[in-house]
Amino acid sequence: MPAPLLFVLSGLTQYLGAAIAVGLFDELPAAVVAWLRLAVAAVVLLVWRRPWRERDRWTRRSVVTTVLFGVVLGLMNVAFYVAIQHLPLGTAVALEFVGPVAVAAVTGRGWRDRAAIGVAALGVVLLAGVTLGSGAVPGGDAVVGLVAIGVSAACWAGYILLGRRVATAETGGVTGLSVAMTAGALVLAPFFVADAAPAVTDARLALLVVGVAVLSSVVPYALEQVVLRRVRPATFAVLLALLPATAAVVGAVVLRQVPHPAELVGLLLVSGAIALSATDHDVADEAPPPA
Repeated sequence: MPAPLLFVLSGLTQYLGAAIAVGLFDELPAAVVAWLRLAVAAVVLLVWRRPWRERDRWTRRSVVTTVLFGVVLGLMNVAFYVAIQHLPLGTAVALEFVGPVAVAAVTGRGWRDRAAIGVAALGVVLLAGVTLGSGAVPGGDAVVGLVAIGVSAACWAGYILLGRRVATAETGGVTGLSVAMTAGALVLAPFFVADAAPAVTDARLALLVVGVAVLSSVVPYALEQVVLRRVRPATFAVLLALLPATAAVVGAVVLRQVPHPAELVGLLLVSGAIALSATDHDVADEAPPPA
């Protein structure tokens, strides 16, 4: 299967999982759904990678970095799910991309990086303005959604910076991710485990949570790793810029969240900023979060 098609499939799968999660918010708090997704994905990756077989390769420093990475990853998931409870899916995804674009602008040296943050800022102003004016999704609070997605974007920036260290360690890649997700789930457990009881006692809820975890975490990450090995950085940058639009399409079809014309312009601006900032950087650093 062509790499671009695999990438689009990855994006559709990831945001389909998020759309299913939105349907669970009437039965479980959004933050609890995010934590359950993280915990289930951690279990799946642990069984798959079995990191304990490589315990001799773990150093104290790599363990601390991986745990911190996992906590940031967990907070990013929780904040994103709180955001999509209040904001349209496409808007939330576009706004979250401000995190990696900002990292590229701060760490980069080329004109593309500086231009990207300016283009992204214009897109954010449009998206935030429309969201505040329209009142976000029915029953949602636009201010809460914007604050939550701001936290998620900041965590994504931290995810990229910490992810570089985890990825370059001997225990990096999917194995390091399995430990990071487990650490994040355990650290956040005291805050959410009590409210997660319905998902344990209700088989339908449990099945949906597993589906969200597999669709939004396990499958996209595996597909993205295949794509990263098969395309050039410039090609990956263009593919990465398709994600806000992919999320908007899923939101419109599954959740009936049809974008306002000004939102479409904002999405295009953010997508352009993503393409600009990703072209000159290591594509592994710019990959979507496996969450």
